[in-house]
Amino acid sequence: MLMLVLTLQTTAQALPDTISAAYATLCERIARSIEVDSLKQAENLIREALRLEPANPRNALLWTNLGTLQRRELAYEAAIDSYNMALNIAPRSVPILLNRASIYLELGRNKAAAVDYDLVLDLEKDNTEALLMRAYIYSRENDYKHARADYEHLLRVRPDSYEARLGWATLEQKAGHFQQALEMINAMIVKQSAGTTGGSETRTSELTDEQMATLYCARADVARSMEHPEMALVDLDQSIRLCPTLVDAYLVRGETFLALKRKQEARADFEQAIRLGVPRGNLKNLLNRCR
Repeated sequence: MLMLVLTLQTTAQALPDTISAAYATLCERIARSIEVDSLKQAENLIREALRLEPANPRNALLWTNLGTLQRRELAYEAAIDSYNMALNIAPRSVPILLNRASIYLELGRNKAAAVDYDLVLDLEKDNTEALLMRAYIYSRENDYKHARADYEHLLRVRPDSYEARLGWATLEQKAGHFQQALEMINAMIVKQSAGTTGGSETRTSELTDEQMATLYCARADVARSMEHPEMALVDLDQSIRLCPTLVDAYLVRGETFLALKRKQEARADFEQAIRLGVPRGNLKNLLNRCR
């Protein structure tokens, strides 16, 4: 949000004399409103500026900021409309295309998101966000060939990308290449470790506890897919020690306990996932299996 404030302020200060002083003043007031997190006032001021000078090319910025405010209010369709208006003015704007694509993804409109990511990559072939998210979409659609190509491209641009390496490993697991997925995740964990102390790996990386916990959870899920539940439980315990709020760890451990017919422990993990925000209805079948 700070970037939006600075952009608005810069725009207001740089307006030529042909732009009305009223429009410039509104831009300054919008910036101040966003600075103090007065979002409803900022939205009203943006609409006032748009009415004042509907043909102003700088309105691309105002429509973009309006879309961002609407997104924060979870008004997704309205935000898409605002980004559409911004793109009518600035059709080659990569930030606006990325904003719209991310909303499409949140709404499950993967094909629409993929179109926007394609447009971004036509403009910036090495854009890391577009490569990562398009690979994710390809993976969801079981298009493993194109997903791998995007992950490979991204890793050429950013060889240290945690997201790309984990995404690629998850892709291989989904494709049934369990050993390859396991080797990829092992390599990530080993790279972040200097050795062992008392049987547990010593952290030396810049990854957060949550990122390391996610790696252990991912490795456990692969072990579970390979029908090694006891090995999976070791990694899941480590994952939860590192990040007690990682929902996926409780879900994977719950399913692992179910595979071992340890139903009481499985139910406890599913109930914890619910306390952390998973809707109970989503786990109805799993809870029924715990009886």
